[in-house]
Amino acid sequence: MNVGSIMTDEVFVMEDTQQVAYARNLMLRHGISRVVVVDSKGKPAGIVTETDITRKLRINGPAWKRRPIDKISIRRVMNENPISVDINATPREAADLMLKKKIGSLLVMDGEELAGIITKRDLLRFFKDRCAGRWKVEDLMTRDVKTVTANHTLAHVIDIMEENGISRVVVTGNGAVEGIITSENLSFATFEDPERGIPVERVYFISRASEEKRRARTIAMLTAGDIMTEDVITVEPSADASEAASLMLDNGISGLPVVEDDELVGIITKTDIISGIQ
Repeated sequence: MNVGSIMTDEVFVMEDTQQVAYARNLMLRHGISRVVVVDSKGKPAGIVTETDITRKLRINGPAWKRRPIDKISIRRVMNENPISVDINATPREAADLMLKKKIGSLLVMDGEELAGIITKRDLLRFFKDRCAGRWKVEDLMTRDVKTVTANHTLAHVIDIMEENGISRVVVTGNGAVEGIITSENLSFATFEDPERGIPVERVYFISRASEEKRRARTIAMLTAGDIMTEDVITVEPSADASEAASLMLDNGISGLPVVEDDELVGIITKTDIISGIQ
């Protein structure tokens, strides 16, 4: 089996002459987290993710960051020279490259033509189908879990994520899992008005637990408990890792707290699981 047989062949692209607002609207409209940027000849020139937009348009820095997002070129925030893999490469080679480069996707090239994109989710699906019985969750999980309490401020949560280069933290109380916060909970949280790009003492968010309508508060007032997802799906360390992969795919999530006797003992993510592809 090669990358071409498991990749996603529907790739959302935009021209490098377009603005950040266009990328953001593509992501929101189609429920995607990355867009490939092409040059005037249709060749890949960069890639931009939801996280790139959020992090690179933080309020500190050059004056251009304070412009409306329909006035900021996508070239300002995209990652240039996107990493690619040949369509005939193996899933193991794709996984190794993602892990080595610490990225979540690779462009798939057929010669000089863009044929598709392969993401960790695609590799997760491959693992579920082809690697059952090879690993238990405890073999692949991360034991050093970054946690916060429900009363920690949102600013502290963001600092923890950025300092450790992670996209999720577990909210605990007395060793038990109370919730989880992911980068998706914080998407575009650094804009007061995403359409105008006015910088940020207020954030917009959706409380997933109660499905409440969008609301706004000052960052200083927000806590982890305000924004966390409360109904957390967990997995036991003795479970087959393919079961964890299946839970992630079925629920559209990227990580599962690992719980034994009601106590948090680790976390297993898409990155952990694809490290087990052989």
